[in-house]
Amino acid sequence: MDFSLSPEETRFRDEVRDWLRDNLDDRIREHVTGDDIEQRRAWQRRVHEAGFAGVSWPRELGGQGGTLMQEVIVNQEMAAARAPDLVNIIGLYMAGPTILAHGTPEQRARYIPPLLRADEIWCQGFSEPNSGSDLASLRTRAAIDGDDFVVSGQKVWTSFAHVARWCILLTRTDASETAHAGLTYLIVDMHSPGIEVRPLRQITGDAEFNEMYFTDVRVPRANLLGEVGGGWRVAMTTLMHERATLGVGLQVRARIALDALRALARETVVDGVPRSADPLVRQQIAQLSIEVEAMRLNGLRGLTKVLHGEQPGPEGSVNKLMWSELNQRIAETALDLLGPYATLAEGDERAPLGGRWAHGYLRSRANSIEGGTSEVLRNILAERVLGLPRSR
Repeated sequence: MDFSLSPEETRFRDEVRDWLRDNLDDRIREHVTGDDIEQRRAWQRRVHEAGFAGVSWPRELGGQGGTLMQEVIVNQEMAAARAPDLVNIIGLYMAGPTILAHGTPEQRARYIPPLLRADEIWCQGFSEPNSGSDLASLRTRAAIDGDDFVVSGQKVWTSFAHVARWCILLTRTDASETAHAGLTYLIVDMHSPGIEVRPLRQITGDAEFNEMYFTDVRVPRANLLGEVGGGWRVAMTTLMHERATLGVGLQVRARIALDALRALARETVVDGVPRSADPLVRQQIAQLSIEVEAMRLNGLRGLTKVLHGEQPGPEGSVNKLMWSELNQRIAETALDLLGPYATLAEGDERAPLGGRWAHGYLRSRANSIEGGTSEVLRNILAERVLGLPRSR
């Protein structure tokens, strides 16, 4: 297989690189992060104005009408340049593709343009306290009342809920149907009466996630995405795009993390000898390098399928599973290299590299939970890719 870019794709890649060189510096990398939503909005608008957000989306909706390969190139170059993540990540990689696939013309025209500009932030209301991994067992109810759905229930682990204007919400409208058949997918205005958002503080000290409570929240039928009872099919579009679209960027970020680990091994000296000279350390890094390359090749396999006009399939779960556990092993290896001081957090003057690796290690524990637990992803691959019988 020829992995090289075409001349047109190479020109586009160079255009992206030139723009990043002129518009991205260490100040932006350091400050356009975390809770400063307005700075992050400004960065996404800047990227969109340059033509690098929604590259493959229709021009009439604010996209560029480009190719999926151009979209992939942008994701790769942004990651390689260590550019800040776009603030509307849920909108760009989950809500937007789902609305484009299942939404009415009126829904696409209403929601897509402000999503691309980060004028309106999106969140995802799927997981619940007792049905995070078994999504089909969710219990948040949506009762039909005239021209509205009346929603009551609870969601958890909801990123950006505290700043979001819209939520893609999966609800149960028919308890008499089988678990998958009774679900309905709604677009919910987060300013609606009856919604309460409570931040959840993580082990890192950050508060990225939230729990949400819905008490008799009225949602117009015009905000139905797909059909009543057809929510599972729409939700699968969301999840497949999440894992397939993010997969390309994840393997680039894994390679960046691996390069940082290599540099750390060279720069960490014990008794006058760099840790990179230790055969066991070299073996660990070699194994991680093999896994990063396997992840890259699997990402290209999935991309080829989409370029041939097929929808992302369960194979996209491979890269999410690989990245989750690979990122954890990279962080664990870094802490081993740094020794006992590695456990000191940001703010302690003795913390190596300002506590960056310690924070990364703690944050990585969530990787094998968010976006589908490793156990669930293994079941998906066993049943839907390998054709093995169900384990339960």
